[in-house]
Amino acid sequence: MRRDDNDEPFDDFFREIERMMNDMMGDGSDVHFDGGDAGFGADTHVDVHETDDEIRVVGDLPGVEKDDIKLECDGETLTISAHTEHRQYDERVSLPVRVDEHSATATYNNGVLEVVFDRADSSAGIDLE
Repeated sequence: MRRDDNDEPFDDFFREIERMMNDMMGDGSDVHFDGGDAGFGADTHVDVHETDDEIRVVGDLPGVEKDDIKLECDGETLTISAHTEHRQYDERVSLPVRVDEHSATATYNNGVLEVVFDRADSSAGIDLE
């Protein structure tokens, strides 16, 4: 949600919505409705595409320079962070299956981020002696 400077009388209202949403999520998520250009708001969108061989995450990050983007993955969650002088964006994307985070490739062109992972190999069998 994006607000402009004319919405200042509603600051208490938005703070209460933030508090209620954070309470509802209860998973460590932190929702913020910042005024002005403090957040990317509705400008961003992330899709996850799954095939038999790979997981592809595509995100729109308009107005962000490639050097301002930081990506981290633990095999189950991709964290996308972008921090510029006027904007801040942090999103955790739960991946539909475990991925091999070391196989990741990422590209960023014209405001579109694309990260591709190979699926992680299935669990290894253990021989019992």
